[in-house]
Amino acid sequence: MKIEVWSDFVCPFCYIGKARLEDALEAIPEKDQVDMVFKSFELDPNAEQGTGQNIHEKLAAKYGRSMEEAKGMTASMTQQAELEGLDFRFDQMVPTNTFDAHRVAKFAESKGNGLKTAQRFFQAVFTDGNDVGDHDTLIRLAKESGLDEEEVREVLNGDAFTEQVRAEENEGRELGVQGVPFFVINRKYAVSGAQPKETFTQALQKAFEEEKAAPQFETFSTNQGEACTDETC
Repeated sequence: MKIEVWSDFVCPFCYIGKARLEDALEAIPEKDQVDMVFKSFELDPNAEQGTGQNIHEKLAAKYGRSMEEAKGMTASMTQQAELEGLDFRFDQMVPTNTFDAHRVAKFAESKGNGLKTAQRFFQAVFTDGNDVGDHDTLIRLAKESGLDEEEVREVLNGDAFTEQVRAEENEGRELGVQGVPFFVINRKYAVSGAQPKETFTQALQKAFEEEKAAPQFETFSTNQGEACTDETC
């Protein structure tokens, strides 16, 4: 089974959805047969790196809210993250451009280290308050994930994996991805948003049990699923 996950490293629901999917996989006997791949998606391709803003200042400016109102916008996400064993610290989160982080993630994938690197980037953003648009930070995080420092530096100093990131973003749009996370299972079933664990379990079981019926693309979603778009996160 192949699970493709369109997501962005500054998307809180992407991190939450990832945790719920992994939790669902733990209950699936065939979990060792699953190949999970993260696909590139930028919530805000025009985001700037090094603005000095924190996430609450950015949200307040974007939506015309007070700082207290902006903090209220992130409070429910923090609570949801806690239920999944995740430590969200929005007060430390650094808004940034994630294009180079996606390039490094594609490099990591080429080295068989994609999942570990993606996990490190999510943790860096939401728990450690790191700027994953900063090259020195990306090099450090990639090294912590087991990648070669000089090879990562070479990737960042050039345009390696640029075409792959752009191709994955275009591919997502062709599949109808408008918000993330967006999970595609065997190119037949889709789970849109950070759905409850039970929704992931249902989709996984159906994919494993399917027969040789003609392929069809089916979306598993409920009003409980939440996702990030450039208008909401």
